[in-house]
Amino acid sequence: MNPIDLGFDFDVRDVFTAVLVLLAAVMCFAAGVGLLRFPDVLSRLHAATKPQILGIMAIVADVAVTNPSVGTITLAVAIVFFQSLTAPVSAHMVGRAAYRTGHFRPDTLVVDELTAATDAGTGPPSDRQL
Repeated sequence: MNPIDLGFDFDVRDVFTAVLVLLAAVMCFAAGVGLLRFPDVLSRLHAATKPQILGIMAIVADVAVTNPSVGTITLAVAIVFFQSLTAPVSAHMVGRAAYRTGHFRPDTLVVDELTAATDAGTGPPSDRQL
């Protein structure tokens, strides 16, 4: 008899699944806390996009490990690819809109490249109309 027998069997996949789901839950929690606590739109966008992508990757990896078939892995790769493609682009567009309308705190910016581009007239025409 094994002295460390707890009465139930562990599969490596079950442990890996638990770790991935816990990681995804922590990422979602971090995104929620960041959305509530960060002071302006630009900081909140950072908090909403990075943990979201990492959480999606963890959940998709969990599904692919739990059900390892060609269809599941193909769908998992497609989900991660399109989420990684669309989330940063949409956050960039929302950040630009927030910058143009003045819904950000200028004191939180380390470098403000958009002001220099709009003052010199070298930015896109939509930026020069600020």
